[in-house]
Amino acid sequence: MPSSSFERNVFINCPFDSDYKKFLYPLLFTIVYLGLEPKMSQTTDSGAVRIDRIINLIKESKYSIHDLSRIVATKAGEIARFNMPFELGVDIGIRSASNRSRLSTKRNLIIEQKRFRYQKALSDLAGNDIQMYGDSPERLVLVVRNWFTIILSPKFPSGSIIWEAYNEFQTYFVELTTQEGYDEDDLETLPINQLIFWMKSWVKSK
Repeated sequence: MPSSSFERNVFINCPFDSDYKKFLYPLLFTIVYLGLEPKMSQTTDSGAVRIDRIINLIKESKYSIHDLSRIVATKAGEIARFNMPFELGVDIGIRSASNRSRLSTKRNLIIEQKRFRYQKALSDLAGNDIQMYGDSPERLVLVVRNWFTIILSPKFPSGSIIWEAYNEFQTYFVELTTQEGYDEDDLETLPINQLIFWMKSWVKSK
């Protein structure tokens, strides 16, 4: 496996709302299971500019996963989310402007739930290879696993093994948080770094 932090870091650009957790949790677990380090922008300093934190994370990560599923509003009166395509653009710009530096070796995986929908909002991506996962967390695990298998190692376990392990972790997660007295509000606002810590501990124990 890659030795430096840059070679292991995976920047995650995706929604943060509760509806997306059914995808976010298995996405993070897959990255951890493969021995890599998920990186997401979390508030650690209210005086810091958010975009600066995001740029730093992108620069610190060789790999990035960008989910464009929320570029379309899902109901009347709802505003589409453009943070994700904006951060994708920042990532592509950093990579393109970094000739002969390690940033020029960055790799991006762009994912979406519905085929070709992104082209209506981002026609410039028409030539890119966008991976679809529908409404299936299990399919998302397979998409991410296959991408890293192609660019990193053909020896990674199968998507079905990772999905099974994730479901075992979920059982452990429920038991752990119940025993430690976490209520619904605690779980709804659980810091991502704490979740990742538990995932790493569980994977290491196995």
